[in-house]
Parts: sequence; C-alpha cells; structure tokens
Amino acid sequence: MDPSTHGTAERSDSVSDATLVIQPSMLRRLASEPLLHFLVVGLILFVVYDRLHPDLETKSESNRIVLTPADFEQLGVTWLAQGRAPPTPAEMQSLIELKVREEVLYREALALGLDKNDTIVKRRLAQKMEFLAEGASIDTDPSTDTLRAWFKDNPQRFSLPPRVSFRHVYFSPDQHGERSREAAAKAMEQLAGRPGDFQDAAALGDPFMDRDYYGDRSAEDMAKLFGSNFAREVSGLKPGQWHGPIESGYGWHLVFIDTSVPGRVPDFEEIEPEIKAEWIEDQRAQAKRKAYETMRARYQVVTPERAKN
Repeated sequence: MDPSTHGTAERSDSVSDATLVIQPSMLRRLASEPLLHFLVVGLILFVVYDRLHPDLETKSESNRIVLTPADFEQLGVTWLAQGRAPPTPAEMQSLIELKVREEVLYREALALGLDKNDTIVKRRLAQKMEFLAEGASIDTDPSTDTLRAWFKDNPQRFSLPPRVSFRHVYFSPDQHGERSREAAAKAMEQLAGRPGDFQDAAALGDPFMDRDYYGDRSAEDMAKLFGSNFAREVSGLKPGQWHGPIESGYGWHLVFIDTSVPGRVPDFEEIEPEIKAEWIEDQRAQAKRKAYETMRARYQVVTPERAKN
C-alpha cells in the first residue's frame, strides 16, 4: 500500500472517530437548549395550525390572521424571559390562542370605531409618534470634540452647588416655650470662641430627633431638612466658628461650620459620561420639537370665536 494512502486512511479514520465522539455531546447540548425545544414545538404547531385551517386561504385579506415563525419565536422569548421551562404543546397552543384573541378583539374594536375619540388611545398614539420622532435621527456616539463644544456652551447644566459641613446645638420650643431663642442666645455666649468639638456643647441644648452633625450638604439638602430660611442663612456663614441663634422648622439652633466648599463647574474629564448623556437627551428633545413643528405646520386650528361683549 502506498504510504501516503495509508496516512490518508488513518487520518480519515481518526476524523471519523472524533466525529463519533463529538456528535453525541453536541446533540446533548442542543437537546438541553430551552429555546430549541420551544422553536421545535412552535414550528410543529405552526404546521398543524396551518393544516387545520385551510379555509383561511379562501377568506379575504382583511379577515386573515397570519401567524409567522417570528411570532412563535417572540411568544417563546417572552415566555422564557419569565423564568419558566419551555412551554408544552398545550401551553404553546394556549399562547397562540391568546395572541389570536388579542388580534381578533383589536380588529373588531377598529371595525366598530372604538379607537375614535378615545383619550387613552390618542395619548398612546401620540407617545408613539414622539418616540419615533425623537429617535429618528439621534447620534448616540458623538465625538469628544462635539461634547467639549456643547459643554462649553452649557456649563450651567453641570454646575455643582456650594456645600457645607456643620454641627449644631438644638433648642426645643417644647422645652423652652417662647424663651427658646433666649435660651439659645445665652448658650451662644458660652460657645463663642470654642471649637466645634467642644465636649460640653451638646449639654447646653436639647436632644434632637435626628443627628448633631451633617456633612457635605447643599442648600437644597438643608432646605429639605430644616427649611429654606435655615438653609439660606447657613449657606453664607463663615467656617471655623459658632453662629446663631438660627431658626428652623424645629426650633432654634447654634451652628458651627466645619467646612464650606464654593460652587463650581467640574472639568470636562471629571464628568464626560454625564455630559454625553445630557447631550443625547438634548438632541432627543430638539428632534422631538423639530418633528412636531413640521407636523404642526400641516394643520390649521379652528377655535370658537370669543363671545362678544
């Protein structure tokens, strides 16, 4: 036998052996795929459904409900996405009937004109038009130069507000009545010139319902906690000393400002992802506005004449 022929035969035998080894494992993997199960069941039912309803071909186009393999695949994806096992033939038939039922009811509703002058339907269709308008021409991958130029023109959209860190001593109206402010003013005389961590500071006031120290808070944060007047006054205080009395929605406070960080606009590199997200949102808003203006120009709005005086 020719040596080369003998080598070829050996290689063929080895390939055949490998195929015999690989094929069962591949079949096992395929057999364990839920989506494959679903597609097989779906295609079988698709063929059966088509055979059992041959009269559909004789009906007019407007009365035909055509189910495609893509419809079956979508039903399966939705089913499996809910964490379920692949549908049985009975479950699959149920899904098909639900889809047919939805389509039948939808078409009958249109035939009766139930979509006319329905506020919910109008609103939903308007939302779809806005979605189509804003997504029609949006560039979701702008260049760095584009973002830098836009950021330069819109720095105020990324401005960081001033922030302060402070501790406070509280004086409760429930404890002091109308003399709450007076009690706070007397305690202020004892705290003047003292550091913020003065040990006896808390003992001069009353227990507070929340905390005694608030770090890195903006005026908006403080307004939510203590009221806008308190936030406005504390935001302008000098760090490193006690201030007060300052009134809040709870009563009166003596406040020590630990740190005060002025507002600023971050550098581009600090917030590039946020700038990109804002740019895309801005483009969507512009596209939506321009599309509406184009559509609006095609209509004339007639309103009732105002009653004459």
